[in-house]
Amino acid sequence: MARAQPILASLSVCVLLLGCATIRNDPVNVAGTPDTLANRLDLGFQEDAVEHDVVIGLSFSGGGTRAAAFSYGVLAEMDRIPVRGARGPMLDHLGFISGVSGGAVTAAYYGLKKKAGLADFREKFLLKNAEENLQTDISLATLPRAMAGGINDSTGFPRWLDANLFHGANFGQFRAEGRPRVWINASDIYNRTPFVFGATAFRAMCSDLSEYPLADAVAASAAVPVAFAPVVIKTYPGRCNNPLPSWVVKARDNPNSPPMLNAFAKAISRYHDGSMPFIKLLDGGLVDNYGLSGFTITRLSSATPYEPLTPGQAVKLRRGLFLVVDAKSGTTGNWINTVEGPSGFELFRAAADTAVDASVAGSYTAFERVMSDWHSALVKWRCGLSAAERARYGAGPKWNCRDIKFFIGRVGFDQLDPERAERLNRVPTRFNLPREQVDDVIEAGRDSLRANPAFKTFAASL
Repeated sequence: MARAQPILASLSVCVLLLGCATIRNDPVNVAGTPDTLANRLDLGFQEDAVEHDVVIGLSFSGGGTRAAAFSYGVLAEMDRIPVRGARGPMLDHLGFISGVSGGAVTAAYYGLKKKAGLADFREKFLLKNAEENLQTDISLATLPRAMAGGINDSTGFPRWLDANLFHGANFGQFRAEGRPRVWINASDIYNRTPFVFGATAFRAMCSDLSEYPLADAVAASAAVPVAFAPVVIKTYPGRCNNPLPSWVVKARDNPNSPPMLNAFAKAISRYHDGSMPFIKLLDGGLVDNYGLSGFTITRLSSATPYEPLTPGQAVKLRRGLFLVVDAKSGTTGNWINTVEGPSGFELFRAAADTAVDASVAGSYTAFERVMSDWHSALVKWRCGLSAAERARYGAGPKWNCRDIKFFIGRVGFDQLDPERAERLNRVPTRFNLPREQVDDVIEAGRDSLRANPAFKTFAASL
């Protein structure tokens, strides 16, 4: 009994602390109107999304500043590599980016600032301490907040991102900037599906996407469980009369539709019918750490063989490069050397890393299948065009309906020499890294791109 008293006392203290800890994450999204919900800024590529006959798509993985620096290195290197037979560098042909967590920071900033963002992103974000106003360690002092929902609420990180990077930008400004199209991906932890910040979800919940702050979307994409409380989105059922898109109903009600699309459609339906007053979002890496969901769902839900391109773009297209920029780290921890462990926060981290790594293989395989199906659909559609349609869409006299190739690959640390890869794998998943590590990862992004087999084959085919 004497030994039990200290334990009971500790539990009592924890209960008291938990009783005092409250986390408030008030939603910042607003209800829409018929005019704002009819906004088409988020739909499809801009008309100039395909320059000449080439389009490039990039997907930036999660991994804190490490992922942001690696994806930045890839972008910077693309800006140095010319395209054979065309003016300008590879970066001029970037049609879309999909980002998650740390990769979402780079994706959003480049989407907002375009090439100008390459000049100052290192100084404005990569070399700064984005954790300066956050608590990132579990201790006796932070445990009550961790148990109450998250050590940090959903205000601190968005505030920092807005002050240092986005300066009040919302999705209305973001989408108006044109090419490339950018998807920011988070995780809907109730429906266990990707949450893509786009028109489909916001129209279903009768909310105005154009007014949503870009910094809050990026923060939701990077909201690691326990370290951050969920970002909350409010639904406004009954505020609008928008019916669900036909593809949502079809995918929701068809048990044989692709599992990712079926689950996403069911989530969209719940946003729309009032059964989910609040949507809770955490790090997008929980369901897709490669950040491929945005494009995959867009293509799976397309009503035509050419979407998300326009017919004219689909006719012009000859070469497409689609790369996953993968900055995930390797295995860590020394608890494999003992009978004990992992325990405490280390156990939580090991479980989360296992779930994240298990999801990436599935998302990449699904993406490859979707791209293969899209290629086949494009060839069939192009070859079925009449002479009048070919002329209307801009096909030249020597145009070949079958002359279209996709190159798909992954750019990762493991594709560098083993010693260098091991050093990069030891870079922690944080939003505060020393200058030497930041520059090391940036240079790795440059070198990994040039060495990537898919990229080299694509460049040689132009």
